[in-house]
Amino acid sequence: MTKAIDWEAAINTRRSVRSYEMRPVEEKTMSDLTDFVNSGMNLPFQHNVKVRFFKATPGSRLYTVKMAPPDNVAFMANTDIKSISAAGFVGEMVILYATALGLATCWYGHYTMAELERLMPHLGEAGKQPQPKWGYGSGTVPGERAICITPLGYWEKGGIRLMDRMTGAFISYKRKPLGELLEGGVKEADLPQDIAYAIDLARKAPSAANSQHWRFTVSPDFKTISVAMPVGYKHLKWEHPDVDIGICACHFWLGLGLKSVGCKVSLNEEQGRVVWRFETDR
Repeated sequence: MTKAIDWEAAINTRRSVRSYEMRPVEEKTMSDLTDFVNSGMNLPFQHNVKVRFFKATPGSRLYTVKMAPPDNVAFMANTDIKSISAAGFVGEMVILYATALGLATCWYGHYTMAELERLMPHLGEAGKQPQPKWGYGSGTVPGERAICITPLGYWEKGGIRLMDRMTGAFISYKRKPLGELLEGGVKEADLPQDIAYAIDLARKAPSAANSQHWRFTVSPDFKTISVAMPVGYKHLKWEHPDVDIGICACHFWLGLGLKSVGCKVSLNEEQGRVVWRFETDR
């Protein structure tokens, strides 16, 4: 049986941490996390995302200029945009559960490919071909890749850089008003309390450079809610903004569940982006 956690508290307390103590995760904590992953996490859609835990040499330069703690996890998937977005949803479930267990994390899509392959062989025949230096690159490539990875460890407060302090204080915590994120004509004041609550948790999702590019479309009867980025959206540095949409969709689904709102969940590619659709039973 997996350990029950407070999902709302995990969403509200989770922050991107970039400085870690160089010690392994405690055995009981890692056991609880792996049990949660192996349970299937009771997700509301079919997917082929794989969660792979792996060890790193303490201090290795896996995370570009950041040092890796001993324990880490990769979210593996095919590289079509639906699979990439599903990796965001699944990965955020793991990250939030880790947060509730007292672990620090940080989403990384840019990692040292050669170092990851050394620590966690996964490329197979594809590894014989030239690879990008950071991450697996962009576009659809054959087979599964590590879409994103994260450290799993304990925050080293004394080692955090000034820039990270500023980022945490002025960027990571700041969220766009809910009203700016609504599309389709429904106003914030019109939203039922349970839907407003779920969207509020969803807008707290992490995103590359805190871009918050998700938008919510709510049907006039408030029974169907879609989460997607604007058509044609491109991030300046991050190749896979649909990962962030999957993370946001995860928060929204958890919010509905916390208000006892059941729903059918689907994700589809529409106009070059992934659209998550929640058909509720409210």
